[in-house]
Amino acid sequence: MKQLLLAGVALSVASAASAADMQARPYSKAPPAAVVAAYNWSGFYVGAMGGGAWGTDSGSGGFGGGTVGYNWQLPGSQFVFGVEVDAAGASIKDSVTEDIGGGATATVDSKINAFGSVTGRAGFAMDAALLYAKGGYAWANNKSSLSIPVLGATFSDSHTHSGYTIGGGIEYMFAPNWSAKGEYMFTSLGGETYNFGGEPFPSNNIDFHTIKVGVNYHFR
Repeated sequence: MKQLLLAGVALSVASAASAADMQARPYSKAPPAAVVAAYNWSGFYVGAMGGGAWGTDSGSGGFGGGTVGYNWQLPGSQFVFGVEVDAAGASIKDSVTEDIGGGATATVDSKINAFGSVTGRAGFAMDAALLYAKGGYAWANNKSSLSIPVLGATFSDSHTHSGYTIGGGIEYMFAPNWSAKGEYMFTSLGGETYNFGGEPFPSNNIDFHTIKVGVNYHFR
C-alpha cells in the first residue's frame, strides 16, 4: 500500500516538472475590428423648410415650402454627393417712391410670390453631422406694380426671373430617419421687361440672400 502511494506521489511530481519545462504557448492578438460609420446619408429624402430673405433691390420678407432630394455616400467614405429640388411660397416685398416732376410721385411696388431651385450638393459627413455646399439653377416669380397717384393710375405685371443660387449649410441626423438643417444661400436672377400701361420698363437683376431652417425625413 505504501509502495503504491509513493509511486503515485513520484508520478505527480514528475508530471509537474515536465509541465514547468514546457514553454508558454504564444499569444496571438486578435485583429482590430473594422471601423464602421454609425450613419450613412445615402437615399431619398423629403422635407419642409422656411426662413427669411433680404436684398438691396428685392426688399425683405419670409417664405416657406418643401424639399426633395437624393444623397450618395460610398461605403467607408465621408464624402456625400446629392441633388436637391426645393420650392417655396414667399412674401418678399420692396417699395420705391420717386419724384417725377411737378410735385407728382410714382411708386413701384414689387413682391416675390414664389421661388425655388435645382441644385447639386457636395458635403463631408462626420457621422451624424453633414457640412455641405450647394449651387445651381434658381427661379422666382415677381409681381411689380406702378402707381401714379396724381393721375389716379395703377399698372401691374408679373414675370418669372431665372438665374443661379449658391451657398451651404449644416445638417444633423437627430434620429434614424430625421435630420434638421440650417442653410444660407445667395440668389442672383436676371432682369425682365415689365409692361405698365403699354410702356416697357426693363427691370434690374433681382439679388437676395436667404437664411432657412428645415427638417428632412430620410427613406431607408
